[in-house]
Amino acid sequence: MSRTTPEIIRIDSADAFHRGLSRGVAIADTLQKGIAIYLELFEASKISRDDVQKYAEQAVIATESWSHSLAEELRGLAEGSEIPLWKIAAINARTEILSQAVGTKPGECSTIVNAGENPVGAQTWDWHDDLADCWHLHEVSGTPRTFVGLTEHGILGKIGINDAGVGIMLNILGHTADRTDGVPVHLVAARVLAEASTLLEAIEILRSAPVSTSSAITVVSPEGAVIVELSPDGAAVLLPTNGVLIHTNHFVDPKLSQGEKLGLYDPDTQARYDVLVDRAAAHPLPSAAIDLIPYLLSEPGDEAQLCCVPAIGAVFGDRWMTLATITLDATARAITVSRGSPRDASTAESTRMVAAR
Repeated sequence: MSRTTPEIIRIDSADAFHRGLSRGVAIADTLQKGIAIYLELFEASKISRDDVQKYAEQAVIATESWSHSLAEELRGLAEGSEIPLWKIAAINARTEILSQAVGTKPGECSTIVNAGENPVGAQTWDWHDDLADCWHLHEVSGTPRTFVGLTEHGILGKIGINDAGVGIMLNILGHTADRTDGVPVHLVAARVLAEASTLLEAIEILRSAPVSTSSAITVVSPEGAVIVELSPDGAAVLLPTNGVLIHTNHFVDPKLSQGEKLGLYDPDTQARYDVLVDRAAAHPLPSAAIDLIPYLLSEPGDEAQLCCVPAIGAVFGDRWMTLATITLDATARAITVSRGSPRDASTAESTRMVAAR
């Protein structure tokens, strides 16, 4: 895995198409690599190229109906990178497309938040190690809210925080009703970062999104923090318990959990969740975001693999790794990102970005 400091892409335009255009020009070369890996990943997951294109085109239609601005940004990105729109849409809808995958169980992310007076949070981003060099940091202005964060090449939004202190973290979920024809969850994340000025506004945007694949989006803000579980069957807002929010990759809401796609993330997700709950209960969570990182530590052989490492002999499509460790500080409007797992965070070079007002 690369140990280089991730590149920062700066986007500044009040026009959505031109934001996409400038993003496409900036990352055209590296974007080609990421798309090629994703197309190979879809194929390895038994999803045909024709189906990928169909699902991607559905994503554009759904996005256009919900947010014309986001759809225009996708079109600008396609033009700026000289890559067909359906391929741009496919990587933005990679969560939705991969919900149709046939294959082994993935590794995934863990999130913990101190939702006290100054909400702070930390999460691991676990994904395919083949994509370890296919992400960057970005600073986006010209939208209603300026925001900073981490995203994959060609994807408009992911983990980040805006100049109102509204920040988001993501965990994929699996539901039996998951399908591919809704608004991609990564574009939902992009809209929250670009538009939400308050915790309530973020929740309203999330609830309004016609998603077709499940995710848990943790929202931190100076006003407080919540987790919004999204699924094709609806949305549920999870409030802090004793000032703490924790999420891994299974539904916590009792109603939505009835549709859990069994065998996808369990029992690993429950093991990680239980470890985090026990650690948070042992003593009060720290108020500094960086001090949450040790809560996400694990060692090889631990029952709960909070730090994801590719299995020996794993083949393409099954090599899961913690690509980055991220913290958010709502009051400071800051995100800090380091490559690798929480075990690497103390020695890896980290990047701190603040969303300028």
